[in-house]
Amino acid sequence: MHPEDQVLVGVVKRKKDFDILRTQQWYRIPKGKAPKGIYADYLAFFLSGKPFKDLNHTIPYYAKRTGLELHRRIDLLPDETKNANAEYHKLQIAELRATRQPITNPSKRRFAFIYTTWDRFVHAKTLDDLYSRADHLVDRLYYALRDSGFKPRRQWELTARQGVYPAQRANLKLLCENGTVTATPYADDGVHIQDDLQQSIHEIKHHVRQKGGPIFVNIPLE
Repeated sequence: MHPEDQVLVGVVKRKKDFDILRTQQWYRIPKGKAPKGIYADYLAFFLSGKPFKDLNHTIPYYAKRTGLELHRRIDLLPDETKNANAEYHKLQIAELRATRQPITNPSKRRFAFIYTTWDRFVHAKTLDDLYSRADHLVDRLYYALRDSGFKPRRQWELTARQGVYPAQRANLKLLCENGTVTATPYADDGVHIQDDLQQSIHEIKHHVRQKGGPIFVNIPLE
């Protein structure tokens, strides 16, 4: 295990799916539903639902990823015919391991997936501990801009790193009449997201005006 190893946290809502994790040792993700990809050295599992009792709304288990395949839903769950031909990534895992203590969610953060690193994961007590400072800044600015009437889009860029998997860095993009404004916590081109949220918003609005104002339609960003 290395500090920079990638950990992907997924949600498990059904006892049936948890039993599959335990006995068959695989986890499924609908194709295209993990926005930053499925590159991970380890998978961790957030249990959410009445069947899990005391472990509800916690991450009590994780496992090393051992393989990856693409299957139709009907092949994975032959007794469930709904969306039978939908494609899923089947992530094979080693035996489940217990976290030192279940990672809790006191802020009731809602998510589909969390991408983090081993060093954060192994020391985390709450879900918020899994996010880097940069992730927090992007999240705060995203909701602040959205509440101001803008339609920012969170994006993740892959950057080179040693080893097999790339690192993933969050930023915001706002589509304008004459181009795109990018806001990032990193020392890249674009508006630098600062601790002073209002100052960051002021600078973003300035750059948006320079590019002809915002576009509020759903045009895919390249």
